[in-house]
Order: sequence, then structure tokens, then C-alpha cells
Amino acid sequence: MKPAATLVLRPGKERSLIHRHPWVYPGSIARVEGRVASGTLMRVESSDGRFLAWGAYSPDSTLRARMWSFVESEHPDEAWLQARLDEAIRRRAPLAARTDAVRLVFGEADRLPGLILDRYRDQLVVQFLAAGVEAWREPILAMLPFLTGCRDIYERSDAAARSREGLAPREGVVSGRQPDEAVEVCEDGVRYQVDVRHGHKTGFYIDQRDNRQMLAALAAGRTVLNCFCYTGGFTLAALKAGAREAWSIDSSADALVRARTQQHLNGLAAPSHWIEGDVFDQMKAMLAEGRRFDLIVLDPPKFAPSSQHVERAARAYKQLNMHALRLLNPSGSLLTFSCSGAVSVDLFQKIVAGAVFDARVDVQMVKRLQAGEDHPVLMTHPEGEYLKGLLLQRI
Repeated sequence: MKPAATLVLRPGKERSLIHRHPWVYPGSIARVEGRVASGTLMRVESSDGRFLAWGAYSPDSTLRARMWSFVESEHPDEAWLQARLDEAIRRRAPLAARTDAVRLVFGEADRLPGLILDRYRDQLVVQFLAAGVEAWREPILAMLPFLTGCRDIYERSDAAARSREGLAPREGVVSGRQPDEAVEVCEDGVRYQVDVRHGHKTGFYIDQRDNRQMLAALAAGRTVLNCFCYTGGFTLAALKAGAREAWSIDSSADALVRARTQQHLNGLAAPSHWIEGDVFDQMKAMLAEGRRFDLIVLDPPKFAPSSQHVERAARAYKQLNMHALRLLNPSGSLLTFSCSGAVSVDLFQKIVAGAVFDARVDVQMVKRLQAGEDHPVLMTHPEGEYLKGLLLQRI
């Protein structure tokens, strides 16, 4: 694919690209030369004509261009694309010893902006979330069976990010068979059932793998509360590790049905309480009842989809964490998360610190938590660190 156009930046706006940040915003653009359409491959230049990057144009997005490469001789074509896909997939190969649920490609972190590729056993799920990868859709789909050995590919290009690119949602089988209602995977000895067609994200929270493992290391003989449990990933990991009792809350009745099914699938007989309801209301009720727990997980949905929602999200995070700290027994542990990209790591820690103050308890921060190694963060693109968490211990 030859560049059809050149994007020229305004004077002084080249700094971020010189530092290899992969995004260009409209305010940085002086002009576009040549024919442009959604996904057009462009040569990106400074105001004085210096080469900066090869990028993909997105006329309807506030991210007007996303960079493919910062090397002038590394011209994006199908051979280049296959090599980059292969590199990303090979980097994940060691994870096969732990699980058959793996994120094979993670957008900007793998220098493939807007492309998500997850593997569940022999089922691939792909998302094309930016104009650039949308333009390469057919070549990418043709390469995947060869690169992964998987013939069954399902598309879930239905995330909000796609609409912000001016692209219509799209989902369905693109290769092979229709996925089963539940694709079974195994992670660290726990069996999970993944609904790739209708489940959250691409069906499963792959990014929490290492944090489920950490919870399991703390769970033996303890009472567990899992808030926003979805299909019970954290709960099942805790029960498998020997938790004495587990309480799990979610607003989705369908998710809780799946959670119970998975508990039986794994032969986990410890007392478990699957509660359909609002987490805020249920936590208040538990406080009023005098109930307490040794281990609590807070993994809420995205409270701040954009910077305009941060203030409201901060109030919700603070209230949740304050309730959890009051429900926590002395020497108990809290794993608390935010998946809101607009809430930075530092801000999240400040919010939780405010909850500690209001709860009037003594707490140590034991460790910062993040997504697993198949969700790396490109050092020149810190915005990619959407999932952040803290492991706290009440003392």
C-alpha cells in the first residue's frame, strides 16, 4: 500500500512524534496534501519537510492519525504487517504454560494501533477499532490462520472506540465455525467458560490473569467478597485456592448463572453466595448487618470513559473503597482496581488514600497492580495503561 497523501504538522508540533508517541490530534495539523479517506496511509512530516512517521488517517476521529512506524525505510506493506503480527504473537508463546486464554495483539503496545486479537483455546476473536487497521482488515484476516494455527475467527468490532473513528459496528463469523455458546479455557488450573459472542470485551477479562493468581495466593482459609464479579473469575480462583467462603455481587443475572455453572464445572464445593444487585446498595446492607471479610476485590466497570467523567468517577471510586475498607477485617487484604483510562495511576492512588482517611482505618499499600504481560504498555504511550490497581492490607 503506497502513501496517497502527506500530513504536515504545524511548527513546533513534531515533538511528540520525535519521542515516538503514536497519536496526532487535529490541532497539530497544518495541512494534508493529496487524496485522503478513512484509513489512508500517510507520510507524516514536520513543518520543514522532515520525515517523522508513517501513519493512518482518520478524518472523523479526535485522534486524527495513528502512527505505524517511525522509520522511513520501514514502509508499511503486507510483508511488514505480517512480520509485525508474527512478532506480537510469538512474544506471548510462554503464556501457553499457564493458560489458553491470551491476548495476542494489544493495539498501540504492539505497534498495531487499534487492533485487538484474543485467543481462547482454538478460537480467535478480533477487533478492528481504528481506521488504519480497518483498511488492512482483509489481509490481516487472511494471515491469522497461518500465524496462529486457528481457523475459527470471530469479529467483535463493536466497542465504542470504533464509533469514535466514524466506523459502523460489525460482528460475526469471519472464518471457520460459529463459536459455541461457551468456549472452555483453563487458566492456572481453573476452568472458565467464555461467551465470545456476547460477553464483556471479547468474552473474558484476560487482563486480570496475574491478579487472579495473586488473589489465589492470599485466599486459603479466608472469607472472600468479590464485587462486580461478572462471571466469577476472581471468586473461582479464590475457591480453587481453598477460600473458606465466598460472596459475589453483580447486577447481571445471566453472568451469575454462568458463574454458578463454572463453580460446578470446577467441582468447588465451598459455600458460595451469588448475589444479584447493585454493589453500592449491597455493601451498605452488609455494613448494616455487621458482616466482615478477610479478602475483598473491587473490579468495577469503567466509571470514567473520558476526561469529562473523572470527577464523578472519583466520587464513586472513593465511596466503593471506603465501604470495602470498613467491611475488611484487621489483617485483611483489598485488591482494588480502576479500568478507566482517564483516571491515572497517581490519581487513583490519591482517591483510594482519601477513602482510607474517611474510613478511619490504618492501611498499608503492599503493591501496585496492573494488567498481565500480554497487555504491555509502550513506554512512549503511557495512555495504554488503562488497568491499574492496588493491593492494600488493613493493619
